[in-house]
Amino acid sequence: SKTLNAQNSYYYQLFGVTRRDILFIDFTHCVSDSIEGVTHSLCTLEFQDHRPLYDWVLDELGTENHPQQIEFARLNLSYTVMSKRMLHELVDKGCVSGWDDPRLPTLQGLRRRGYTPESIRNFCDRIGVAKRDGMIDMALLEHSVREDLNQRTPRVMAVLRPLRVVIENYPEDQVEELDAANHPNDETMGTRKVPFSRVLYVEQDDFREDPPKKFFRLTPGREVRLRYAYLITCVGVVKDEKTGQVIELRCTYDPATRGGSTPDGRKVKATIHWVSSAQSLLAEVRMYDHLFATPNPGVAEEGKDFTSNLNPNSLETLREACVEPSLNGAALGSRYQFERNGYFCVDRVDSSENALVFNRTVTLRDAWAKVAQAQGKGKET
Repeated sequence: SKTLNAQNSYYYQLFGVTRRDILFIDFTHCVSDSIEGVTHSLCTLEFQDHRPLYDWVLDELGTENHPQQIEFARLNLSYTVMSKRMLHELVDKGCVSGWDDPRLPTLQGLRRRGYTPESIRNFCDRIGVAKRDGMIDMALLEHSVREDLNQRTPRVMAVLRPLRVVIENYPEDQVEELDAANHPNDETMGTRKVPFSRVLYVEQDDFREDPPKKFFRLTPGREVRLRYAYLITCVGVVKDEKTGQVIELRCTYDPATRGGSTPDGRKVKATIHWVSSAQSLLAEVRMYDHLFATPNPGVAEEGKDFTSNLNPNSLETLREACVEPSLNGAALGSRYQFERNGYFCVDRVDSSENALVFNRTVTLRDAWAKVAQAQGKGKET
């Protein structure tokens, strides 16, 4: 062979150069493949120059089994690293909790985060096998799991950042059981009962005392629809005396709108989710995001290493989330869509019967697309 790697290996033999390790690698690679009955030896692109030597050794030895070496490009995903050396460094330095940290692209990490085998296989089918190195957008992997979970996960309601709501004209001791579909497009998944009472929790983000334009959710004097329940109107706001922060909403409900219908035909622009205060379950929710803040974290500024590109907001832990009671006894690893929030799974390591822990698998939409678009516009200007 006239390739540089093959020539070097030949010269190591001829002149007795002490670096026999390279010859050892080239020799054992092909010989071990042949002995083990390998038919096709799949390697990354850096082995392409070694292929003539691979074939030459086997031809000279006259082995019965001559495997075919085939090279392909490494898988590189944006906003993460795939290098074993870099992953090892992240674990050793304590940048992540371990090899099964849900932010890592390891199989253990993806499994703990809630990725399904089907979604990973679908992703692999989509990207195929390349002959040139490139960067695959993480959004494609997220799209694959989002598409899969959309079909298979039951819907539940979970309030991640609770804001207390008191319905003033609702009976204090009354609790209704409302019917809720487990999946909007799959009737075979059935329905569940959701308790409704005088005191509820809604998302803090679903209320604005001084709303911007096109904000159609709860504001003083505005009516919204509670998912599966009634129409309510905000009639008062309770604030913390010291901080001025809104801590409670006073509302009224329309008894004629059970199920969200409007007998008089009036239109309500917003529907929000909720949970009943007394019947809800306290849960810890881990909001995972991209591990790195830059698309190509392997490229760092001069004088810094790749860990300088870590995303400081890759994990937000919400310890006072409230979820509906149907999640009581949820199996480890089970997956759900938290309506209007994203796809989540029960953590396989830290969750227990008395302390539910959920990991966010993926958002309902690609939130990073807008960030990347804005960054691109900034560079152009």
